[in-house]
Amino acid sequence: MDVAALAGVSKSAVSKVFNNRDGISPATRERILNAAEKLGWSPSAHAMALRGERTRTVGLVIARGPDLLTADPFFAETVAGLEQELGPAGYGLRLHLIADDQTELAVYEQLVRERRVDAFLLTDHRVGDARHALLRRLGVPALLIGRPWRGEPTACVHALELEEAMGAAVTHLTELGHRRIAYVAGPEDRVHSRLRRLQIERTLADHDLRLRTVFDTELSGEGAARVTAELMADPERRPTAILFANDAMALTGIATAQRMGLRVPEDLSVVGHDDHPLGQWLHPRLTTVTQDARQVSRAAAVRLLRLLGEPVENEPEPPTARLVVRESTGPAPERPA
Repeated sequence: MDVAALAGVSKSAVSKVFNNRDGISPATRERILNAAEKLGWSPSAHAMALRGERTRTVGLVIARGPDLLTADPFFAETVAGLEQELGPAGYGLRLHLIADDQTELAVYEQLVRERRVDAFLLTDHRVGDARHALLRRLGVPALLIGRPWRGEPTACVHALELEEAMGAAVTHLTELGHRRIAYVAGPEDRVHSRLRRLQIERTLADHDLRLRTVFDTELSGEGAARVTAELMADPERRPTAILFANDAMALTGIATAQRMGLRVPEDLSVVGHDDHPLGQWLHPRLTTVTQDARQVSRAAAVRLLRLLGEPVENEPEPPTARLVVRESTGPAPERPA
């Protein structure tokens, strides 16, 4: 069954709705949009290209302030990978930074209404993310960079075996004798925060251990410093190992612990995520989970170009995440007497 049949209208009425043309009543428009969403249907990108309606622009809307973006090296690597594939294909990346997610959906609608973009790339995926249903309703191709949540039909590209790599990090710590392990996560509603936490908890449960989780709503160095100081303040209760949501937070955590007179890894083991180049040069060198953000975004860009009907060859393979063990992890210290 197609959209027109399900909505009880003509194919030309469906075309008018998805091309933002007049002549359709609000009730009929809503019925067509509901039918399209139910069927998971969006207009053919190839057909749009034949009509000459392409902007050759891909939208990327980020609900973070500029300060938070500059503090997250993962974002720079993601943009670099996207540009590496979109540019040679004749496409530009239209980046929108918004300070909060309250106006986020309106930005997507405006870009579609004004025909500024041909498709969207989605990042910072949230549990119950409303963007998926919105973009299906608007009839715009979209691709998620990251892991999907349950039952979401949007196409996605992500590093392989991410959860397994997190499990390997936990196993590495337990084999070093650590029993008090904390996880300083990203925002609680982020899918990657949930999935990583679940994997860490499952792995710890295999060793009859429980996780102490601290959600940092900003993914920032400032937040990591504050949380690390709080976790390490009480010698009787402080963890002997901390996993951080990204390397920038992990490096800040190391610096904070050292300012408190603690040694890494003798007093505290630290594990990061994303394998930022700085982690290899600071002392101690950072143990981390690597997932090659640039390679992931290159693969995502090529996959999206194919969704748009572009004749792209040699799609990069998504990388496989893995644990990289360096000097920031060591044997667990003995409990204070």
